[in-house]
Amino acid sequence: MNASTPQRYFAADAWLPDGWARNVVFNVDAAGMIEDVALGGDALGAEILRGPVIPAMPNLHSHAFQRAMAGLTQRAGSHADSFWSWRECMYRFVERLTPDDIEVIATQLYIELLQQGYTSVGEFHYLHHDARGRRYRDPAETSRRIIGAAQCAGIELSLLPVLYRHAGFGGEAPSEAQRRFVCTLEDYARIVEALGGERAYVLGFAPHSLRAVTPESLEQLLALRAAVAPQAPLHLHIAEQQREVEDCLAWSGLRPVEWLLQNVSVDGSWCLVHATHMRDIEAVSLATRGAVVGLCPSTEADLGDGIFNAEAFVMAGGRIGIGSDSQVGVSPWAELRGFEYSQRLQRRRRNVFVQQADVSVGAELYRCAQLGGAQALGQPVMGLAPGQRADWVVLNMDDPALVEQAPQTLLDAAVFGPAQRPVRDVMVGGHWRVRDGVHPGAEAALPAYRKTLRRLLA
Repeated sequence: MNASTPQRYFAADAWLPDGWARNVVFNVDAAGMIEDVALGGDALGAEILRGPVIPAMPNLHSHAFQRAMAGLTQRAGSHADSFWSWRECMYRFVERLTPDDIEVIATQLYIELLQQGYTSVGEFHYLHHDARGRRYRDPAETSRRIIGAAQCAGIELSLLPVLYRHAGFGGEAPSEAQRRFVCTLEDYARIVEALGGERAYVLGFAPHSLRAVTPESLEQLLALRAAVAPQAPLHLHIAEQQREVEDCLAWSGLRPVEWLLQNVSVDGSWCLVHATHMRDIEAVSLATRGAVVGLCPSTEADLGDGIFNAEAFVMAGGRIGIGSDSQVGVSPWAELRGFEYSQRLQRRRRNVFVQQADVSVGAELYRCAQLGGAQALGQPVMGLAPGQRADWVVLNMDDPALVEQAPQTLLDAAVFGPAQRPVRDVMVGGHWRVRDGVHPGAEAALPAYRKTLRRLLA
């Protein structure tokens, strides 16, 4: 984003890596990075922040175009509905999308994410070709539309171009409905090359899933990453559906996470999205590798995926982050609440995520997802500390769910209370993107989004 002049900010209450602190002064440099954090300071010469300040949340998994699908797949079919029947609806929808549509939809989504307190997004992007499956003249045409949308909205982007080769395990030939997604290794390398060089975003790599890439093509993708950007994030869908587990067992004799851990050097640069169906032994083994599991509770509930095996994973030191995925929900607060509530329903007890006595569940959930998301996206937003980007949320203490809450209970109230507008202001890299809950571009973006939807839904 554009550089700003150095600035000084005063917060009466700020949630720092060591916990809540009073009278905190942040000095933010011209590049939008936190230069210094001083405790017990005063407001002299500083902009006074209008409520308690917390680090903003990264959104580690997004398919932006699916924002325009939200609500279109909620009618029962003639057979048992599942992820797989939902996917057929998605295939039909993407046939209509133009690059212009992708940019308009993504812009609308990213504005909504900012207003909810997300300041960075991992776009798991696989719409590489036109509706007939033909290459665009610019191999990165649709990726550039995502970049344009992020810049227009003012959200920080980790762009994750997806390698999608096959319809199923063992190199099953892709279907006609998948023609917009499928690309060769050569096509994928061209996209990566086109997106290289100086850029205002993090570039990552994303084999779609073990069912969509063979071991050979996965190895080639990892070799390309090693040659181009060896520290880049790696994201992969895995073990989302029980059928996927069964198909992987039939193909390899191993479960998906089990196969990955035995055949690939998984480390902290990996983000395994969903990982819903893991046995305890897999969860513990994955946790020891330092990888992040990307959880999307609203989407996982909508698709009937199942419930993540959180207890074994978290108790073994596993790292989590959250994402909006199919955009049936765009609120980090709802994702965190949905995650914890699913664990409570499965285990029939309360406050599952935290094992220690007298610890705020909301705060611990938020902290873990915030740090895990930053790691997964490769974004410098590991809390409100020197050397990190000035991405923060000012909480709205006029929301009835938050009024009169002490700092120690604020995040419990925001996550588990009936908050309607918990976010007042949002800063990204030293720039205010949301003020009083409103993004300055929201009014201009909506007519274009409305026009696009009118055509797509006609």
